Amino acid sequence: MTSPTIPAPLRTKRWTLSVDLFEEGDDTRAHAVLETPERTLEGNGSSHRNPHDVEIADIGDEYAAGRALIELGRQLLRAGAVDAAAEEDGRFG
Repeated sequence: MTSPTIPAPLRTKRWTLSVDLFEEGDDTRAHAVLETPERTLEGNGSSHRNPHDVEIADIGDEYAAGRALIELGRQLLRAGAVDAAAEEDGRFG
């Protein structure tokens, strides 16, 4: 008779993400920072309100923050690819 397999304990990590928004007139800039135990990544985004559009600050915030987060996502994917290649070559860690 085989003994039941006991699952490995759950490992939890915490990554901290902050997004700061800066508004000046029709322009909004976002600066996003992702902090992990291994690295800190930063991304930037911006938006400009068309003068013919209704002035709703949240829309500019959403565009600028979204663009900053897309930049962070690209950096994370690139970091993962670099780390995976280093692991394959025996250079990781």
